[in-house]
Amino acid sequence: MVRKNLSISLVKKFIPARKSNSRKGDNGIVLVIGGSYIYHGAPILSSLAALRCGTDLVYTSVPKINVTPTRAISPNLIVIPLVDQKLTRGAVNKLVGAIPRNLHSATIGMGLAIQEKNSLLHLVTSLLDRDVRLSLDASALIPEVLPLLKKKNVVVTPHVGEFKRLFGESPSTSKNERIKLVEKNAKEYGITVLLKGSTDVISNGSTTYLYEKKIPAMTVGGTGDVLSGLVAGLLAKNRNTLESAAAATFINGLAGKAVQKKLGLHMTAMDLLDEIPNVMKPFDKIV
Repeated sequence: MVRKNLSISLVKKFIPARKSNSRKGDNGIVLVIGGSYIYHGAPILSSLAALRCGTDLVYTSVPKINVTPTRAISPNLIVIPLVDQKLTRGAVNKLVGAIPRNLHSATIGMGLAIQEKNSLLHLVTSLLDRDVRLSLDASALIPEVLPLLKKKNVVVTPHVGEFKRLFGESPSTSKNERIKLVEKNAKEYGITVLLKGSTDVISNGSTTYLYEKKIPAMTVGGTGDVLSGLVAGLLAKNRNTLESAAAATFINGLAGKAVQKKLGLHMTAMDLLDEIPNVMKPFDKIV
């Protein structure tokens, strides 16, 4: 098992260069699926984070009740309504028919209300069958989804509680034990696991990256939604799930540190979005 701490020099290797003659779509097409009557903001944060990290196109699919506020907050989002207030089989069937065929990646779960577990499983299967790289968060992290993910291009991004729900095991407070538990489950299911915490642990079961944040201001709601958008945005450009998840973690942390320095313990997730372009400039490469 290889274990490394994340650094700027390492993460630079994980973010592909942009071709000077590239056209719209060449640098990533992402789908974000989330939101509910209560949590309207989560998929917006994820979508804007994906755009801020250099993605060309982001399609944001939210329940129809959330469509107007989602469109109102940014003209940059392409909004696809879910026909029901919660994720249902019918809503998934219509969504799968409406999304572009050339999607690179998708992130599912942030703020999402799921009426039927089978609707989520159908959505995940449909996207994987199209070779779309997936990032799963929040309500998408249920144990029933694990058999579908085995050895696929998938990242899961749980916090401690979601980790226990997904894998049936609760990470201990011991850093070393947490790392071993992440590595064990990542290896067993052939996926990349990103366990969020004061030290983020990212592993595919053979290589593990660690990022010690020490950014107490980032306990504010929405920072995980920003992370999910970064994962999907970077995964749209780099098919390697481990590298994309590690880079997203690092960039999210750099943005958090910069905002905490400016605002102290008074940041919001929207502040993170504004900082992402600044912290990503050292990683920009054009060929």
